[in-house]
Amino acid sequence: MDQAVVDRRVVELVAEYGSPGACPGALLCDRHRGDAVAFTVVEPDLSYRDLTFGELGDLSARFAAGLAGLGVGPGDAVATLMGKSADLVVALLGIWRCGAVHVPLFTAFAPPAIAFRLARSGAKVVVADADQRAKLEPGTDIPAQPPWRIVSGGRPGPGDVSLAEMTAGASSRAAPAVVGPAAPLVLIFTSGTTGAPKGVPVPVRALAGMHCYMQYGLDVQPGDVYWNAADPGWAYGLYYAILGPLAAGMRSILLHAGFSAPLTWQLLQRFGVTNFAAAPTVYRALRASGDQPAGYRLRRASSAGEPLTPDIVTWSTAALGTEVRDHYGQTEHGMLIVNGWHDDVRCEVRPGSMGQPLPGFSCAVLHHDRDEPAPAGTPGRIAVDMTASPLVHFTGYHGDTGTPGRFTPGGRWYLTGDAGHADADGHYFFSARDDDVIIMAGYRIGPFDVESVLVTHDQVIEAAVIGVPDPLRGEVIEAFVVLRDPGQGTGELASELQQLVKDKFAAHAYPRRVHFVEALPKTPSGKVQRYILRTQRAGSAAS
Repeated sequence: MDQAVVDRRVVELVAEYGSPGACPGALLCDRHRGDAVAFTVVEPDLSYRDLTFGELGDLSARFAAGLAGLGVGPGDAVATLMGKSADLVVALLGIWRCGAVHVPLFTAFAPPAIAFRLARSGAKVVVADADQRAKLEPGTDIPAQPPWRIVSGGRPGPGDVSLAEMTAGASSRAAPAVVGPAAPLVLIFTSGTTGAPKGVPVPVRALAGMHCYMQYGLDVQPGDVYWNAADPGWAYGLYYAILGPLAAGMRSILLHAGFSAPLTWQLLQRFGVTNFAAAPTVYRALRASGDQPAGYRLRRASSAGEPLTPDIVTWSTAALGTEVRDHYGQTEHGMLIVNGWHDDVRCEVRPGSMGQPLPGFSCAVLHHDRDEPAPAGTPGRIAVDMTASPLVHFTGYHGDTGTPGRFTPGGRWYLTGDAGHADADGHYFFSARDDDVIIMAGYRIGPFDVESVLVTHDQVIEAAVIGVPDPLRGEVIEAFVVLRDPGQGTGELASELQQLVKDKFAAHAYPRRVHFVEALPKTPSGKVQRYILRTQRAGSAAS
C-alpha cells in the first residue's frame, strides 16, 4: 500500500465534498461531461435506455421546478416509493437539485411502514410508481387528508400530480441549490431490536466516503461496466448503485426488475459487466441455478450486507473468473471495513476476514467490559474512532439528541453493535451481532417491526422473532407466539399471521415458520431473551 498517496486522496475527497459551497446538483451531475452515460436502465427483456448526465440534468431540472411549484425547498423531505428506473434517478436528482432531502421507501413495504416513515420524516411530497400508488390510498394507516402531495407515475388520481407532466415541461436549468456539506441529503430509516425504526440523516459530506468506496473498495475504473444489484430502497443500493456512481461520474446499470438468477446471468453476459456488487444471497442463488452461460469477463466482484461464507469465494473464482471480496458497512456510516480491490490497498484475502478499514476510517475492537482497544485476536466490540476518521459523518439519529448506546462517553468511539476480532495485521473478522437484528438476503430487519404486527392479532398475547440460518438467504425469520387460547395454534392461524405481516409491515419480512409456545424466555425485568430462542432452535435443528 502506498499510504501517502491514499492519505492525500482522502484529504482531496474531504475538501471536495466538504466545501462551504457544496451543491448536490453540481456534485452529482452538472460537473460531469454531458455526453457521458450516467445510467443504463435495463428492462426484463434486456432492452435498455442510456441516460446521459446531460439528459439527466435537463429532466431533473424540470422535475426540480415542479417540486418547487409544490412548495418544496431546501431541507424539505421528499419520499420515493419507486423501483429501479429512469424515473427514479430523475426524481432523486430533482430532489437534490432543490436542496431537499430524499426519504427512500422500499417497494415491499406495506402501508403501515410507509405511513410511519412519511410521518416521522415530515415528507411534503411522495413520488410513487403506478403499481405502488394504491399503498397511499386513505385507510387505517394513511390519513384521509395527508399532509403530503402525491406525484404519480401512472394516471394521476384526484389531487395527484403527474410525474410525466413534471418532466415534460419547458426546460429550466435554474442553478441548483447550494446547501453546504452539513445539509442532509438523505433521511433513511433503519431498524434495531426494540423501539420504532430510526432515521439516519446522511449529509452532503457523506459523498466523500461513498466516492472513496467506489475507488478503493470496488475499484470502479473508467472502462468498467459496473452493476450494483442492490435495491436503492436500502443503503447499499442507494449509496453505491446511485449516489456513489453519480458523485464519481461513473456509469451504473439499473435493472428495472426483481431478482432472478437466469436474468442476472443474462445481463452479466449481454452487457459485458466487469465490476459486479451484490449481497451474498445473490451469489448463492447464482451458484444454485446450475450451469451458467459462457462469456463472462468480470474483473471485480464484491459482496456486502451480511457475512460472506468461504464456499462462495471458492465457487466464484471458477464460475465468475474472479473471487468475490467481502465488505462490511452500516446504514449510519456507509462502508467501513473492506477487502479493497484497488491496487493501492489490495492485499491477499484472509479466509473469513471482512478486510481492513476503508481509507478515511480508523477502526478498533474494544474490550467487552471497557471502552479500550483489545489486543490482537481478542474478541470484542467493533468500533470506529471518531477522532481519527476524516470520512465519518453520522452524529445521531433524526430527532434524537442523545443517540444512546451508539457512542461511548465523550464521543470518541462509535459502536457498530457488531462483535468480532482483529489480527495483528489489522484484518477484521466478524463473529456476531450485539443486537438481535435479522439479516435476510442482505436486508436488515428489526424484530420489533415484525413482533409489533403479530401482537395486533386478537389471538396473540405476545410474540418474539429470530433469525434462523438458511442456505440461500443467510437467515430467515421464524416467530414464537403465545396465544390466548393455545388450542387455536393451527396451521391455518400460522398462515393468517404470516399474511398479516405481509399486509402490515413488508412482503419480504414474514416469518417462514410460526411456533406456538406456552411462554417466552425473559429476564427478571421482563425483557425477552431472543438468544435463548436461537439456542433452542439450533438445538432442535441439530437433533
